[in-house]
Amino acid sequence: MNLTEFRKLVTPTVIAANWTEAQSNKIPYLGETLFPSKQKAGLDLKWIKGSKGVPVSLMPSAFDAKATFRSREGVKMLETEMPFFREGFKIKEKDRQEILRIKEKNDPYMNDALNKVFDDASNLLEGALVVPERMIMQLLFADSGNAGITIEANGVNYTYNYDPNGAWKATNYFEVNSSYTWDKPNAADPLTDIRTAQDAIRAQGGEGTLIIMNNETFKLFRSIKAIKDLFLTTNGLAVGYLTDAQIITVLKDALGLAGIVVYDKQYKDEDGVTHKFVPDNYVSVIPNGALGNTWRGTTPEEADLMGSGQADVVIVNNGIALTQIVDPHPVNINTFASEIVLPSFERMNEVALIKVK
Repeated sequence: MNLTEFRKLVTPTVIAANWTEAQSNKIPYLGETLFPSKQKAGLDLKWIKGSKGVPVSLMPSAFDAKATFRSREGVKMLETEMPFFREGFKIKEKDRQEILRIKEKNDPYMNDALNKVFDDASNLLEGALVVPERMIMQLLFADSGNAGITIEANGVNYTYNYDPNGAWKATNYFEVNSSYTWDKPNAADPLTDIRTAQDAIRAQGGEGTLIIMNNETFKLFRSIKAIKDLFLTTNGLAVGYLTDAQIITVLKDALGLAGIVVYDKQYKDEDGVTHKFVPDNYVSVIPNGALGNTWRGTTPEEADLMGSGQADVVIVNNGIALTQIVDPHPVNINTFASEIVLPSFERMNEVALIKVK
């Protein structure tokens, strides 16, 4: 099998189709559902951060008098430049020598060779999905209430402050008093904690109907005496252990929640260290519906190489570019995944965060 024949089997179009089909059978990242993906040209990102707020009564007026003009409150235009990410892998000359032994398409070695290429490419595309998920979860679970995004690796530092004046932290971030943290099952009062967060969202004109936490935090939650007592009061049954369904049913009635999302997906950072998307001991309270958008810009590969004849480029997920280039000396097949991506957070003021321990 020569280089041309092999490349026809592993073009970005074939790889992307294979990956997209595999993705259709997977549970999507939570951030994808809360911040839908969109694409725009260039690097600049602008969005309106604002709050509907509670309705304000009309100003009284005399007849034949001019109207008093109302100021537009809580609306701010935010503008920034989106960050760029790119990584690739090579099929080197030594790899090519192994591939040359494939004489026919039904050679059993063919599947191994193709699967290796598909797996390498899929890992790049999966990595491209991890980037916005990291960003979104940093916004929903702002460490100590400092809402922003930080990704630092490969000599590049991307830092974005989504709350430059601290206004969101002042009204929407809460730390449970040390005497009532959720690791104290007989003293903790999570219903009051969640209601406080819901009240903050309500003051911005929203409704906090979903709560998100990871399993470690949820284990603290389900062991709290106040939650068990609530179940006893509601159902007349004393229990030592509450099921997920029992907790959700009780909280729907007590707090008007649509549900609890226990999110335990993890990722590895650039150094291979495993992290949880949702950190321990934090609970995010959010409204129904999309909270913002995941914006992807036009990568150099899409802008300059697509259709140029110099490379094979295909676009997936509204802006992730998968590119393949043959390097003639030494003879390598180079495959890259690249993206320009940053979330906008239009409904930031309708999200609250509780540090429970």
